[in-house]
Amino acid sequence: MKLQLLPSTIEDGKITPKQHLSCFVIDDRVAIDAGSLAMSTNEVQKKNIRDVILTHAHIDHIAGLPLFIDDLFASIVKPVDIYAIDSVIDVLKKDIFNWEVYPDFSELQNANGSVLRFCPFRPGAEFQIEHLTIKSIGVNHKVPAVGFIISDGKTTFAFSGDSSEMSEFWDAVNREPRIDALLIECAFPDELIELAEISHHLTPARLKNELVKFEHSETPIYVINIKPMYYQSVLEELAKLEIQNLEILRVGETYIWD
Repeated sequence: MKLQLLPSTIEDGKITPKQHLSCFVIDDRVAIDAGSLAMSTNEVQKKNIRDVILTHAHIDHIAGLPLFIDDLFASIVKPVDIYAIDSVIDVLKKDIFNWEVYPDFSELQNANGSVLRFCPFRPGAEFQIEHLTIKSIGVNHKVPAVGFIISDGKTTFAFSGDSSEMSEFWDAVNREPRIDALLIECAFPDELIELAEISHHLTPARLKNELVKFEHSETPIYVINIKPMYYQSVLEELAKLEIQNLEILRVGETYIWD
């Protein structure tokens, strides 16, 4: 399995390690979230990605979705399937694909047929997408949100998405016989603990406390979804905590697990 966090922040004309938007691509075929889906996918990914799994409906996780479908509209043969919990699909229909903000692509067809399909699932559901088995897990965010355990039969990784302290997520992850990687958020520095609590995000200290619950002690841990304004502060605080097996997931790099 290979995984890439797509770039989403440019400074002085260059891609930076900061992450304004959230979009992760598995095997150039399946996307988790769609923040930079239209803007940062390469030609192979644009051709192959027809399945998008959403964690929740915040704009940094869905911003590129309507533009992605718009760009590819005429060439789509297999519809783009959007997998999300009911409340997220409701937001997409009501607030995005509503003809006022953007066309309702679920009502439109090209010469090949439909271009967009909504595929709802309930938190806790397990389903198949392409070659992947997806287990969804409710997490603790300000809005309804899910994390995932994703496996191709050889490699299994856990993905928190945006979340604060969790219990159901850890219960599910710890039941897995093997976790090859954990991707978990850490949005704010510790000095913004009140903001993190209100918005249901983690800080370095809270992340360290959360990881006590993680029973796969040898598994690499990758931090994601750091707010770009606080990127350096979060990195420095995490470094001081000296958390075992922890690193920052690097933007644009392709991670490969066999």
